[in-house]
Amino acid sequence: MRESEAVSLRAQGVVFDLDGTLVSNMALHAEAFRVFVERHGLPPLDAALRGRLDGKRNSDIFPILFARALSPEEQRRFADEKESLYRGLSRGRLRPLPGLERLLAALDRRAIPVVVATSAPTENVPHTLSELGLEGRLTRVVQSDSVPRGKPYPDVFLAAARLIGVAPERCLAFEDAPAGIRAARAAGMTCVAVTTSFSLAEFESHDARPDAAVADFEAFLAGPGAWLEAD
Repeated sequence: MRESEAVSLRAQGVVFDLDGTLVSNMALHAEAFRVFVERHGLPPLDAALRGRLDGKRNSDIFPILFARALSPEEQRRFADEKESLYRGLSRGRLRPLPGLERLLAALDRRAIPVVVATSAPTENVPHTLSELGLEGRLTRVVQSDSVPRGKPYPDVFLAAARLIGVAPERCLAFEDAPAGIRAARAAGMTCVAVTTSFSLAEFESHDARPDAAVADFEAFLAGPGAWLEAD
């Protein structure tokens, strides 16, 4: 599959992941995790481990990092520590991925509803959207912690489709992580990989096969999504 391959679906709804998709911020999350694992004497996060963790919710990530079950109090404490690090590192440094505002405008013109489906914890969602200047535009959000299972299970994408009233098979999902692509496909959605964090080859090596892959939303609008701006 080429990165310019067309997405045939004329979407009736669009689902965006947040981190790494609306914004290329995974390096900041990686830096927060680097500080966290050093503080706790844990092994560093290599590429293989990131492939297992990226896109998942904290309740699934920290037991893997610590290689043991965690109490609810430990889970909250570790998540609060790491996410506070991320918010501090990212303040004033986040910018929308190129082409995002054009894409949102095109979706508005066509009255195509959008929703964010994210594994980000509650405190991070308004922080990140506010830093991007999108808190007033992306108001429909479903978080993985609100559904029984996180990515790579389809629960958060199915909930997102219900929220906007569009059948999953008529939704187009954007994701930057293998777990997210697997989740979107399991929900029955057409999915586009945004290669801010992983190459197309890396997606496929994790058994995550998107319908198309693009570097950013400018590339999407120039290729698979050109129909959105057509007369």
